[in-house]
Amino acid sequence: MKKILVGFTTIAIAVIITIFTNGCYESKKVADKSGAQLWAENCTRCHNAPPPGEFSNENWDIVGTHMQVRANITGNDAKKIIDFLKSTNTQ
Repeated sequence: MKKILVGFTTIAIAVIITIFTNGCYESKKVADKSGAQLWAENCTRCHNAPPPGEFSNENWDIVGTHMQVRANITGNDAKKIIDFLKSTNTQ
């Protein structure tokens, strides 16, 4: 009985460690997405995403920071989206 309990505990600990370590890393597929892809996927989930010319570059920084919190996206993804919007901005 004691061997079964030790074995079960060992397996449970291994599963928990695997979940926590793998859950903290962004997959390469996600990390390789461009700002344009991230903008299209994230910004249109909840609303019509404004076009790049809608705001000045300074305002995109503010909007990006706000939406990073609201949309729960990573800082790296927010930077990619903001850089994309700034690069295509005509203002």
